[in-house]
Amino acid sequence: MPDSPPKPPEDGPPGGKTRREGGVATEERQKTKRPERFKVLLFNDDYTPMEFVVALLEQLFKKGPAEATQLMLQIHKAGKGIAGVYVLEVAETKVATVHRMAEERGYPLRAGVESE
Repeated sequence: MPDSPPKPPEDGPPGGKTRREGGVATEERQKTKRPERFKVLLFNDDYTPMEFVVALLEQLFKKGPAEATQLMLQIHKAGKGIAGVYVLEVAETKVATVHRMAEERGYPLRAGVESE
């Protein structure tokens, strides 16, 4: 008597439902929701030196020199600018670091978080 063909496995891969369509097993995956993102805003003031803002944008927000200078000028002219976009915990940490670095040098630079 010839061997019968192997039977496909009854249970599918862990973590999702398996269904059969025309002889092909497909797995349905649950889509994970992306975390909400928040903008870190820097606000202009008349006392914080422009050089400090550029250095802060380069060091803390990893901007290149040209991008940091351009962003600093935008903040200066418009009154505020977006330094970066992050998940809430990271954004709040960046704001706290901006305030700490500015206060250590006696500057009134302010930053805030806004939903994207």
